[in-house]
Amino acid sequence: MPALKKLGIEEKRYQKAGYSDNQEQTKNTFGFKWAIRDSYDSDAAKKRVKDWLIERYCDNKEEAVKDWLVGGDKIILDAGCGSGLSALLLFGKELNYNNYLGVDISDSVGVAEERFKEEGIKGEFLQASILDLPFADETVDIIFSEGVLHHTDSTEDALIYLSRKLKKGGIFMFYVYAKKSVIREFTDDYIREKLSTMTDEEAWEALKPLTKLGQEMGRLNVKLNVPDDIPFLGIKRGEVDLQRFIYWNIFKAYYRPEYTLDEMNHLNFDWFRPLNCRRHTEDEIREYCRKANLEIELFNKQEAGFTVIARKK
Repeated sequence: MPALKKLGIEEKRYQKAGYSDNQEQTKNTFGFKWAIRDSYDSDAAKKRVKDWLIERYCDNKEEAVKDWLVGGDKIILDAGCGSGLSALLLFGKELNYNNYLGVDISDSVGVAEERFKEEGIKGEFLQASILDLPFADETVDIIFSEGVLHHTDSTEDALIYLSRKLKKGGIFMFYVYAKKSVIREFTDDYIREKLSTMTDEEAWEALKPLTKLGQEMGRLNVKLNVPDDIPFLGIKRGEVDLQRFIYWNIFKAYYRPEYTLDEMNHLNFDWFRPLNCRRHTEDEIREYCRKANLEIELFNKQEAGFTVIARKK
């Protein structure tokens, strides 16, 4: 039985009015971004995303995906599905044996539906806020929310609300941003504020000089030795590539040698454009899980963010 029918949802599109201004802007940002398919849909870009998903959620063991879906017929809620990219890459054909529902506040659900059909993967889609879902609590087996909760008005509120939709023993899989070094945090918000008065198209173009600079720094392939930790700036000692030093400590300017300029600009836009873009500490995320009645089974900590697999008590 399809997910929508299982959950008692009759309308394919469900939209709540009255978002905060920041949430409305963030909604429009992702609708714009995911529509530019050639900025994230190349083989190189998809391979990188898939490898990173498997690394974080599966400890580099791709077969672990099947362990979550034993027996099939699970209801999987992709909370903030965007274009469906992450779910397709992580779960793949396993979705055909389960009941996938992709929900997103933006009209990117149309892009996701199109991509699922192209891949021959079963899935249903609903345009709705992940904080206003039209189905009962304790009805979902798995919630997957890759890089979404921090784009709401409150990461904590989103995590607690969504956990109510999980059945007891259900699995919540999510990724959220970590707080960065002092200068990087300041610069990120400064650029975000400057972009806030622009249209999405203008912001996309305005970020290209920064993206080109990141590309040039990456091509230098220069190593920098930081002799000592600098705690009050959040800078760590050790040898590091110059581009990565600036990336983590000064400003985000994504670089991968196999990516096109637009693919790198896509990732910079994804970071700087949405007004709702929260960053957290490990203690905060652990506390949010406790409040949401979730028992953490995996906590993958990286400089970029935290990947969590938790089970509903």
